[in-house]
Amino acid sequence: MPRYTPEQLVKRNASIWTDIQIILAPIQFFFFVGGVTVTALFANDLFGTSFYWVSLAILFKTLFFALLFITGMFFEKEIFNKWVYSKEFFWEDIGSTIAAFFHLLYFFLAYFGASRDVLIMDAFIAYFTYVLNALQYLVRIILEKRNERKLRIDGQM
Repeated sequence: MPRYTPEQLVKRNASIWTDIQIILAPIQFFFFVGGVTVTALFANDLFGTSFYWVSLAILFKTLFFALLFITGMFFEKEIFNKWVYSKEFFWEDIGSTIAAFFHLLYFFLAYFGASRDVLIMDAFIAYFTYVLNALQYLVRIILEKRNERKLRIDGQM
């Protein structure tokens, strides 16, 4: 089912928030790759330095996740006139909320003195929820590009 009307597609394509998301999403992905790599190396005793790098990696991943979530809110407001949980992005926003919870839980657990094993487990859960959420977005993007192509062929755009 198409998410955008032809008018919304024009607004989406002209929005600065679309460009910002296109720039930030790959950067967040690189932080994810680095973070999951550092965490896996440390968890398997293959990382010859301190736990500091695991925490630093998830910190930067969380910051970029938050930045994408916030800019996504501006995008959603501009296109669908709702800051978050618009019907068109409801499940993506739910996925983002779950992923944000596990990213932020890491710092809550660290503050209250959770063991490194618990922190490592939460970091992996945070990264896993990010992957599921990112896949959800990618599937929707592919479907919307097909719909946009169909609308152009039919002369509706």
